[in-house]
Amino acid sequence: MSKIPVAPTPRFAQSIPRIDVHHHYFPSDLKKEQSNVSVGWKTPPENLPWSPNISLQAMDAMKVDFSVLSFPAISSGCISEESRVAARRRNELAAGFCRDHPDRFGFFATLPFLEDVEGCLQEVKHSLDVLNAIGVSLSSSYGEGSTATYIGHEKYNPIWAELNSRHAIVFLHGSQVPSSTPYPDPCLGIPITEVPNETFKAAAHLVVTGNRRRYPDVKIILSHLGGSTPFLAPRVAVLSNHMGCTLSPDEILDDFKTFYYETALSASDVTLKAIDNFVQKDHILFGTDFPVKW
Repeated sequence: MSKIPVAPTPRFAQSIPRIDVHHHYFPSDLKKEQSNVSVGWKTPPENLPWSPNISLQAMDAMKVDFSVLSFPAISSGCISEESRVAARRRNELAAGFCRDHPDRFGFFATLPFLEDVEGCLQEVKHSLDVLNAIGVSLSSSYGEGSTATYIGHEKYNPIWAELNSRHAIVFLHGSQVPSSTPYPDPCLGIPITEVPNETFKAAAHLVVTGNRRRYPDVKIILSHLGGSTPFLAPRVAVLSNHMGCTLSPDEILDDFKTFYYETALSASDVTLKAIDNFVQKDHILFGTDFPVKW
């Protein structure tokens, strides 16, 4: 992950820098409390309203040297000038935080609604070339209900081709979308029951469509250790080949192993042992999901 500009000497008493690749920022106009209610989630109240200083205090407490800021995944919307303007505004804001604290923050750029391929290509170029973004953040799918399209779809190929040509980093976060059934309990909101599976569905779609092999130079980080990906990848390998995927079971598993997996909300003995047995150690990254959880 070579674009992260951290000093070689860690800020804290650690042998190597601790880099948080899953660290959100909330613009002041984002009504986070309202969006939390819609998906059945509670952000710790002391983290709202968010500011860079709140993150810096938490980073110092956790002995985190450097955090890569990203805007929470939003998959709804439409092709519009408003979507382009919102993405540019968020990226300029994040870039400002990074300029103010260059040794503590980098950022993943937000793109317009992904169906706007031309708008996305323009924002990729502006964010990476002008604003010095570390990479881009993508949601697992775009659209709502039956119109939702996962990011391995061929209509997004021009975006993937551009990212591949740049050897870009993509931070992939599961969409916060309801399933066909409600979440079963107030303690099991959409971020708990749906987001991990959305991450898996997007990763699996990239694999079985051949997208992962078509654009091998994109470094893709799956949020939350890939959600259910480490546990369901073998199922994809066995059954997708039977259902018509042209890749062999071994090739499917090999492609799942090319992803990077970050630890936010997933750092237990069970999950860490599973991912340690699944991918190389240099494909396991540190993440916190701050300020969503603390």
